[in-house]
Amino acid sequence: METKNTNVWIGVGVVLLIIIGLWYMKSTPDVMDQQLAGDESIESVEDTSPAGTDIVVPPASLSYTQAMAKYKDARIQLDKDCRPSRTNETYKNNTSVMIDNRSSEARTIKLGSTFGIKAWGFRIVKLSSSNLPATWYLDCDGSQNVATILIQK
Repeated sequence: METKNTNVWIGVGVVLLIIIGLWYMKSTPDVMDQQLAGDESIESVEDTSPAGTDIVVPPASLSYTQAMAKYKDARIQLDKDCRPSRTNETYKNNTSVMIDNRSSEARTIKLGSTFGIKAWGFRIVKLSSSNLPATWYLDCDGSQNVATILIQK
C-alpha cells in the first residue's frame, strides 16, 4: 500500500513540474513572433560589429530595453522603409545618440561615416565635430538625407 502512495505522489510531482514548465514557456515571449509582428519591445542588443570609424561607441553592449531608457531623448528610429522617426534634430557636440533599426533587414547608415546596423539592431553614435555648428545628414541604404542633424556647442 505504501508503494502505491509513493508512486501517486511521484506522479503528482511530475504533473506539477510539467504544468510549471508549460506556464513558464507560455509566460516567456517568443522573440520571433514579436519580430514578425513588428513589436517595439523586441530584445535586441547593440550592434558592435566593426564599423571602420571611431564614431561608434561600443565598449559595453546594451540590451534594447537599456538603450531605450538611456537614449530616450536621443534616439532616431528607422522603420522598414528607412524613414526616420525624427527628421530634424539638434544635439550638443559630443552627444551620443541611438540609431535604431526596426526592420528585418540589415541597414547601411551614413552619419559622419558609413557603418552597418543588423536587422532589429541599433548603434550608439557619438556626434562630434571640431567645426561648430555642424550639419550632418543621415543616409539609410539608398535613401539620402532622410534626417538632418545640427551639432552645436
